[in-house]
Formats: sequence, structure tokens, C-alpha cells
Amino acid sequence: MRGSDERSGELFSYVDLEMRVRADHPLRPIREMANTALAVLSGDFGALYSGMGRPSVAPEMLLRAMLLQAFYSIRSERQLMERLEYDLLFRWFVGLGVDDPAWDHSTFSKNRDRLLDGEIASKFLVAVLAQPRVKRLLSSEHFSVDGTLIEAWASQKSFRPKASPDRQDDDGKGDGDTGGGRNAPADFRGEKRSNEMHESATDPDARLYRKGAGMEARLCFIGHGLMENRSGLIVDTRLTRASGHAERLAALEMIEGWANRPRAITLGGDRAYDAADFVEELRTLNVRPHVAQNISGRRSAIDGRTTRHPGYSASLKARKRIEEAFGWMKTVAGLRRTKLRGLAKVDWAFAFTAAAYNLVRLPKLLAVTP
Repeated sequence: MRGSDERSGELFSYVDLEMRVRADHPLRPIREMANTALAVLSGDFGALYSGMGRPSVAPEMLLRAMLLQAFYSIRSERQLMERLEYDLLFRWFVGLGVDDPAWDHSTFSKNRDRLLDGEIASKFLVAVLAQPRVKRLLSSEHFSVDGTLIEAWASQKSFRPKASPDRQDDDGKGDGDTGGGRNAPADFRGEKRSNEMHESATDPDARLYRKGAGMEARLCFIGHGLMENRSGLIVDTRLTRASGHAERLAALEMIEGWANRPRAITLGGDRAYDAADFVEELRTLNVRPHVAQNISGRRSAIDGRTTRHPGYSASLKARKRIEEAFGWMKTVAGLRRTKLRGLAKVDWAFAFTAAAYNLVRLPKLLAVTP
């Protein structure tokens, strides 16, 4: 018998959101691990809020909503709030009831900015990895390191001379400001620009940097990640201003906390880390430098003492997984170009996205681990 297409509105609903989400949904284990980590951070959340005034949006809900934004490649807070309005799966994950109104996108952004002032993202990453069943997956002996460029939320036209009088006039506008919301035309052909003499008026922490010879220079930061090789989970992150030495300095800073042990550990990396001073610093820390050799017109700092061991080739193969992690963070999670300004805020977003990547990988890893 053919069913009727006519519908009448229901006055009441007696179905719980928990029943709407199937038992084997991939978000269920992710939500469980995220809630466990957020419970550890309850004291840190309390320090960010005043003891009086109107109750704000719960920080746990904010972070769970930001996880969904990374998982489902939602490019703006406005679209996230629209999805949260009608998607029961999103409401269940965040913790909103069926009848609870979704937040305004400006309210969400304002409350999120409060979390950017604390080291919540890095603590959240640590709390996820500190769970007992996750800790068993981590290696404490073999690591990989890499860096990736994160485009700044600033245009090339904002990169102006530091002592230029047109950066700020008495009326608060530059000489090139047309007043209509559109940047004045600019021609940089033949003009030499450098980070020493210029800076971005939009984001002074951003630096002009090119990825390689013959490539265009862009305003960006460099994100650094330290990955353990057993399960391919990111265990530490840094975000620095772009420079030619930033990758090696950040690698030394991240691996130093793991190197304080009697037995030597290994650190894999690409050819950018093949520098004599960096290799010597690693050996001083009792870290074996499993770095790819750079022999293009030069002599490599990695000699036969390292390359003769079978673990060297294994480390070079394992280190490529951190490049896959950066690929997920920049394409799926939308971190190719940040929408935040300032080194501290972009560092927060980079660490939080690394935690989101770990949460995506963990359910599969835990399923195959006895």
C-alpha cells in the first residue's frame, strides 16, 4: 500500500539523541576520548572564567564543536552554527539537546577567543595522549620531525616598509586607503622587499618566506610537529616565525624532553635537517640523527656510522607519515591558510588541529590493538 506524503507537525518528541546515533558510528569513540581529555582540563577552564556574571557557552562544548569543524571541513563559524542548527549528529556530539538553540556565530567566535588566551590546545593534546589505553600505543624511542608552511591571514599588500609614513595617518588610515573597503592598486615589480625592512600591517608576526628556489614568497608561519613512529601520532607541536633555521631549532626543542634517558633514541627527518651543527647537537643529546642525506653539491653530515644500521632506512620510511598528517591538517581540517592573526593564536590552532588528527587515528589503532 502506498504511504501518504502528507505530514502534520509533532507537538512532542520522545526520542533521545543517543538513540539517533548508531552504536558503531565513528564519532562515538572519538567523543568518549575527547570527553575524557576535557574532564582533565576542567581546572584550566575554570581559571579562564570569572566567578560572577552571566554563564557563557561551556568551553567543553566549544572545543567539541571545533573538533567537528576540523573533521567535516567546515570553513567558517557561520556554516558551523548553521549545521549545528539542523544536524542531530552534531548536536549529539557537542552536547546540545534537540530543543536547545544553536549559538550565534559571533557569540561562538567571541567565546572561542577566550580559550585562545590559555594553553588549552597543547594541554588538550597532552590529555588525549595521556589516557592509559592511548599511552600504550606510543613509542618512546623512535620519532620523526618535520615542518610545514601555514599561510598567514594577511595579504601581500599589507607587507609594507616599517618606517613608511603611509602605514598610519592621523585619521587612522594609510595613504593608499580608498575608504571603500578595497585595497589600493599596488605594483611590486622591481621592488626589493625583506623581513628586516618590511612587515605586515595586518599580522606583524608573519614573515615573507619561499618554500624553495623559483617559488613565490608568501606571508606565512612554520608549523613543526614531532611524531612517534610506532603508531604515527603527533606528540608535540610548535609554531614559529618563518626562517631558514626555524625547523632545526624547533626540532631540538621538541626532542629534548624525550632524550633524557640512558638509552639513545632516534629522530628521523628530511634533507632540510642535514646540517652539521644540528646533527652534532642531536648526538650531544644522545639522539641518533636518522636524517635523509643531502648530497646535492655538498657533503652530508650523516656518515656511515648512521647509514649502516638497518633502523636508518626504517626511520626514513616511517617519517613520511608526518607528511601525511600535515596533509590532513591542511586540506581536511582547513589549516592551509589560518583565519587567526598573531603567533600565539595560530600556534593554538596548530596544536588543536594536531589533537584532532590524533583523535581521528586513534579509534582504528585501538581496534587492532589487543
